[in-house]
Amino acid sequence: MLNKLERRLKIKQRVRGKISGTADIPRMSVFRSNSQIYVQIINDLEGKTLAAASSLGLEKAPKKEQAAKVGELIAKKAAEAGITTVVFDRNGFLYHGRIKELADAARNAGLKF
Repeated sequence: MLNKLERRLKIKQRVRGKISGTADIPRMSVFRSNSQIYVQIINDLEGKTLAAASSLGLEKAPKKEQAAKVGELIAKKAAEAGITTVVFDRNGFLYHGRIKELADAARNAGLKF
């Protein structure tokens, strides 16, 4: 029987085998801890992070609202870097709750994926 972390890592490996970021369409990777949420836009061919945002330093708010603010922030930073389209990597996490809020906020702010 797999525990939670092993299950997530197995899903992560399966997804990462299918997607990767390029210079034209980078990968947007999300990591969710118990208290924070982090997102990076990555060019996997060069191994470089093109833009990043997190809930660190944001004012205290419910976790879903923080995730939405991070989604808007990463979309703004991506636009400044000239990125309009990304491939979404949920990093083995289920697509609901904070992950979904972040993705929806990024889409509403103009990021396509």
